Amino acid sequence: MPGFWVRLLITACGLLLADWLLDGIEIGGLFSLFFAALVLGIVNALVRPVLLLLTLPITVITLGLFLLVLNGAMLGLAALLVPGFLIDGFFAALFGAVIISLTGMVANWFIGPQGKVEILVVRR
Repeated sequence: MPGFWVRLLITACGLLLADWLLDGIEIGGLFSLFFAALVLGIVNALVRPVLLLLTLPITVITLGLFLLVLNGAMLGLAALLVPGFLIDGFFAALFGAVIISLTGMVANWFIGPQGKVEILVVRR
């Protein structure tokens, strides 16, 4: 269970960074930030796999670049469901999804599957 809270915090940090860097993303407050992170996680867990299967041919044709559009669409869907979380247009959602994905990727380098910080020691 601590892994869930750590990943929720990572997603919230990515949303906050996207809000800070992009003019087209606006988060109303702290409640909206964490509620948006929770809804984005639920949308990515439930809706994204279905859409991924439905759009598999176009994803293969575009060599995976369509996944960026799909991530932006999931962010836009989360913005529709969360009051106080606004996205102004397609490109804001697309670049916001890229920022959130990169934030999550960098944070997951240091977080293990249990939600704890992992340190690897190499002895020679």
